[in-house]
Amino acid sequence: MGIEASNRLKLSSGSDYEDEKNFFKNVLEIAKELCTLKLNPGDIAVDCTMGNGNDTSFLCSLVGEKGKIYAFDIQEEAVIATRKKLQKLNLLERAELILDGHQNIDKYFIGNVRLVIFNLGYLPRGNHEITTKKETTLQAVQKCLDLLEPNGIILLVIYPGHENGKLEKEALESFTSKLNQKVYNAANICFTNQINHPPELICIEKVCPK
Repeated sequence: MGIEASNRLKLSSGSDYEDEKNFFKNVLEIAKELCTLKLNPGDIAVDCTMGNGNDTSFLCSLVGEKGKIYAFDIQEEAVIATRKKLQKLNLLERAELILDGHQNIDKYFIGNVRLVIFNLGYLPRGNHEITTKKETTLQAVQKCLDLLEPNGIILLVIYPGHENGKLEKEALESFTSKLNQKVYNAANICFTNQINHPPELICIEKVCPK
């Protein structure tokens, strides 16, 4: 073994890694990293589950002043909370907040989008009886596929720890497994060594034409 190769095998000191972070921390962090990689200033993206506005505000910060985020939720309290958050961050002009189900996206938007994100389940600190359902989620995903531009991506964060989340997981895995691989890349990211049914991430990327 040469000297150069031998040197590469030497262990670095712990201080070399102080500024690093684990990439596979949880699926929410992975989804955020993918958003950062995919979105550029001026892009259009959709938050299909605005909730308390965390994802909406994050997307707004990525697309810049010339970009646009369309955000959906069926609960008025989610829209109010998101509007307050965006106003506080001076990002409200970059977003259109829509009080309606994501399955109706085609009523509000026609065109191509770079990225769509679903953070499924129920509103944090809200009514847990009001949750996303597999039927409307599948309708929304199908319509979003039609809106994706080449190299665009759909990110679905799923929570299989509750009954509706489990049903969504099964339905989405079945749906994505049947997508034409010449048109879409589909992947499921899950943590196999974590307890209590951790969230999972399904990614659907539209293949660029050759």
